[in-house]
Amino acid sequence: MRQFLKYVLATVVGLMVFSFVAFLMLLAVGSALSAASGDEVSVKENSVLKLNLNSPIREIGVDNPFGGFGPLNSEGDVIGLIDLKRALANAKLDPNIKGIYIESEYPQAGWATLEEVRNSLIDFKKSNKFITAYGEVMTEKGYYLASVADNICLNPTGALEWNGLEAEYIFFKGTLDKLNIQPMIFRVGEFKSAVEPFFRENMSEANRLQTASFLNSINDHFLQSISKSRRIGVPELRKMADDLTIQTAGDAVRAKLVTKAAYYDEVETDMKKALKIDAKKKIDFISLGKYENAKNYVEEGNLKNRIAVIVASGDITSGKGDDGIASDRVAEQIRKARLDEKVKAIVIRVNSPGGSALASDVLWREISLANKAKPVVASMSDYAASGGYYMAMGARRIVADPNTITGSIGVFGLLFNIEGFFKEKLGMTYDRVTTNTYSDFPSLTREMSAFEKNRLQQNADRFYEIFTKKAAQGRRMPVDSLKALASGRVWSGTQAKANGLVDELGGLETAVALAAKEAKLKEGDYRVRYTPEKKNALEELIKNFTGSEEERMEARLGELAPYVKYLKMLDNLQGVQARLPFEMNIR
Repeated sequence: MRQFLKYVLATVVGLMVFSFVAFLMLLAVGSALSAASGDEVSVKENSVLKLNLNSPIREIGVDNPFGGFGPLNSEGDVIGLIDLKRALANAKLDPNIKGIYIESEYPQAGWATLEEVRNSLIDFKKSNKFITAYGEVMTEKGYYLASVADNICLNPTGALEWNGLEAEYIFFKGTLDKLNIQPMIFRVGEFKSAVEPFFRENMSEANRLQTASFLNSINDHFLQSISKSRRIGVPELRKMADDLTIQTAGDAVRAKLVTKAAYYDEVETDMKKALKIDAKKKIDFISLGKYENAKNYVEEGNLKNRIAVIVASGDITSGKGDDGIASDRVAEQIRKARLDEKVKAIVIRVNSPGGSALASDVLWREISLANKAKPVVASMSDYAASGGYYMAMGARRIVADPNTITGSIGVFGLLFNIEGFFKEKLGMTYDRVTTNTYSDFPSLTREMSAFEKNRLQQNADRFYEIFTKKAAQGRRMPVDSLKALASGRVWSGTQAKANGLVDELGGLETAVALAAKEAKLKEGDYRVRYTPEKKNALEELIKNFTGSEEERMEARLGELAPYVKYLKMLDNLQGVQARLPFEMNIR
């Protein structure tokens, strides 16, 4: 009986605890959904916009109503570039915002994205409001954003990374050899290095040449921007990187890269002085997430005239999938904008390393049709290469950021002969009956003949001719001149502007302004509408409990996640591909 009562009591206590926790979670859910409902947030006088930029920064943000709420925030926060720039433009005009406080130690974004954020911060400074940046440590990406601040503070025991940029590739040849898997590669273009990881253990000379070229172009722009902000000569900045001069916070202060070495409380004291408030009072910080619902001070223009910005981000695939650039889904968005009489111009915002050549061609066709009906301008973000460039070349004008990775006009096909793996490693063999000579073509479980391999190479050659011909038409240059820039070679935005692959350098605002000009719309005579929009709070509630497979993988594997991601990419390499080197990490 005593044991029975013990179990009953434990059950009752457990139910009470569960009910209490469920009640708290219900309150949290209600509060979070209410906060995400779009109700206008009141900004106190003398407030400071607090930007924690140590999160992934993507084209479209994730409306996370559980930011900061324990286990319900397991996937972390994702900052939307468009939302961030809109908030900075609004804060510039908001009389209640007196300054910005930035934490940018290790932002998770590409260099073109960082450039857009940095330029928006520079524009904010025209309001004569302060920007303060603080970090315990700062990577070069983090420092790139912090470098525009009036007051850059580094923890006295912290460090600043200052040793130059590197681009790292991962190679799988050794793995495939150990597994007895033979890659079958069909490519066009001396510089089309996307398949090198499968048959080499290091970079080819052609790939090393192109990587050094665009990496130095990005580094030059980085140094010139820092030089302008910090008034330090570029040669001096290079020497500090070559000599590893910056090792401590004190080194960074002496080099004038940062304003002072200070702890957070000292930084806070300085901000209170700038705000002219008592040292004992708290600073009224407002987060980016809350400020997105604050009063809008930016004039939106005429609702009857619209410029549609269609964001295409991720790998290019066929179908209507929810992730990446699914050709049917994005083509439908472009078609809808083309047929909408209120839409006077379209901006295609491309952030993609490429993908399926067939899907890229489908999107090129839809963009070309739209461009005949109304002006279409392509805006390139971190990547707009290979299939990403294929999309952009259907537009009337192309705008790239100086740090954009673009070009890579070339194609490849990749198959694997896994017969040896199954036989030698698993003891499995295959046999078959066919009605025709090549009924099982292409086969992954036997060695293909030279004739079959030649057929696959011819298919890649054919698509390369289509790619270069359409690119030449789009750029209004002879095919031979275009092919001299092609061969799969990758360029920075600055280089692409110089060789004629893009028309102008700039960010999304530049592209929107150019689209308005092409449509003969004056400033203030139009509104910008973005597709896709953020998911609503209820969708994000469900997502926080389920999450995408990729997000769960990143959350669990941390730094190992990219390597698992590389292997999973193999599932998408079906048919002829127009994409960048398999994975490129610039840091």
